[in-house]
Amino acid sequence: MSTSQPPPPTLSERYSGVPKRLASIAQEAKNRLWSNKTLPESVPRRRQVRLPPDTTQDAFDTAIATLRRDIGAENVVLNDRPLVDGWYLEHPNTHDAFHVVDQEDLVCSAVAYPGSTSEVQSVVKWANECAIPIYPISMGRNVGYGGSAPRVPGSVVIDLGKRMHKIINIDVENASCVVEPGVSYFALYEEIQKRNLPLWIDTPDLGGGSVLGNAIDRGVGYTPMGDHFANHCGMEVVLPNGELLRTGMGALPGKDGSDNPTWQSFQPSYGPYSDGIFSQSNFGIVTSMGFWLMHETGHQSYMITFPRDEDFPAIVEAIRPLAQKRILGNIPQLRHVAQELNVTGLPKSHWYSGSSPIPRDIIRQHAARMPCGDCSWVFYGTQYGDPTGIKSQLDIIKSEFAKIKGSKFFLPKDLPVDHYIHSRALVCSGVPVLREIDWLNWKPNAAHLFFSPITPTRAEDAQVVHEINVRLHKKYGFDLFPTLCVAGREMHYIANIIYDRASEDEKRSAAGLMRELIAASANEGYGEYRTHILFADQVAGTYKWNNNALMRFNETIKDALDPNGILAPGRNGIWPRKYRGKGWEILGSEVEKAVGGGTISPSTVTSKL
Repeated sequence: MSTSQPPPPTLSERYSGVPKRLASIAQEAKNRLWSNKTLPESVPRRRQVRLPPDTTQDAFDTAIATLRRDIGAENVVLNDRPLVDGWYLEHPNTHDAFHVVDQEDLVCSAVAYPGSTSEVQSVVKWANECAIPIYPISMGRNVGYGGSAPRVPGSVVIDLGKRMHKIINIDVENASCVVEPGVSYFALYEEIQKRNLPLWIDTPDLGGGSVLGNAIDRGVGYTPMGDHFANHCGMEVVLPNGELLRTGMGALPGKDGSDNPTWQSFQPSYGPYSDGIFSQSNFGIVTSMGFWLMHETGHQSYMITFPRDEDFPAIVEAIRPLAQKRILGNIPQLRHVAQELNVTGLPKSHWYSGSSPIPRDIIRQHAARMPCGDCSWVFYGTQYGDPTGIKSQLDIIKSEFAKIKGSKFFLPKDLPVDHYIHSRALVCSGVPVLREIDWLNWKPNAAHLFFSPITPTRAEDAQVVHEINVRLHKKYGFDLFPTLCVAGREMHYIANIIYDRASEDEKRSAAGLMRELIAASANEGYGEYRTHILFADQVAGTYKWNNNALMRFNETIKDALDPNGILAPGRNGIWPRKYRGKGWEILGSEVEKAVGGGTISPSTVTSKL
């Protein structure tokens, strides 16, 4: 493939683009990825439009004509064009760009672009009248978990970002903001910088995703305000019947019809705290959301390396009291040294010519020539406050980690300017970047799945999950890239499964690995906090205490709010009565059997998928 690609869009050109300060970096990242690509941009479609279930062509045509009348013909686009997987900043909203099954499975029938909350209400009412499932997305950059793909093929994707990308308010005194779904971390950061406000945002590793969408899916960042859903305050939600709801203090009308002054100040209100049911669910469409921001402060990032793989339990034990006592300033990361190789953006073939997982001794040889040196684990942290406070914190941290023989402490100034620590330092001070995308170059046509269980911040628990990952990654022939995002009492153990989406064998193996990881971890009592849409039923099924009481509760809410079952059926394993028990669930090895087969047959999962 050509290494010279058209430039990605900038924020001045498109709401979903990259800031001009990162334009050249984005261009280089895109060129690198394309240089390792063998797939064509697209292949001919086998079918033109994937109809919604139980819908005839005539009924669909009539429904689409009605929807175009309601929100504008230019704002409803049929999915009858070639499917293009694109790139991070130029991703599809029609299917999963990192398709695990056939590219033409998990596709939408059309995409609707509402421009306001009232138009979202119109779309929802239309879906109820026409009995067509809809699947809302914010910006569709939930890559690694399914992207923009609807769980029920033929659904109409509701792309909220394209026309709903306003920063509604930034309240400097209250250190808060209100945003629509199409506001990216890039956009919010750049607006704060433009106004020269003394505030920070909290960003995940990549800055192109939706602030609102990430929080709704309970994503994380790395400053002290890294729990994004915990730091939201107030929602506006369109319910499945089209009614509009404000949660928290927003339920209290303000003076003379204005918003009341406490909506972004206090998360609950009076009575049950309902916000949580709209995260990782299909109970409503969040059209605007408030967030708390962080006051700018002094900060110091650092890196600590540990020499031996078997140091892992001791590292976790050292982390726990530091995290629980809040001596660690942020949500730090513990990574295996293998990630020092792949975050360079160089392909696996640069480091190792074999097709098997890269041997540990080869990793060691390469690491010895890198700034991190011959080590096994790398800890990235950041402290906040004034210089005296930061020094005091770092003295304690260095003292505790020094108890692990051979550990080494580095500041950013100790490392080359192109080292990954400088990217982490930016992220941990609220500056969204693009560096993390470079590890996708590991494989040709690279795609990835995230396996994301939760483990207590305790060595015996973390070791169990880690050993499951080591064993199963070896069994299925994948390199293991673990990242542990550390909070006080728990860690997100995130394994990044990188596969070649041009290889049906690799896709099948990735699906098999994912399925076994979920099952093996659940058998030991560890569950995922977030997963790809194809594995949602399996993960939801692991939370089965007391005869699946949690799912029965979720289904009760779903049926009450969405009796027609139109809103994102199957998202996070929650099926409305219309679909429930009718073969839509994906369990066992059905995903692997579907790879390369186009529509999954009734004998495996369902005639619908």
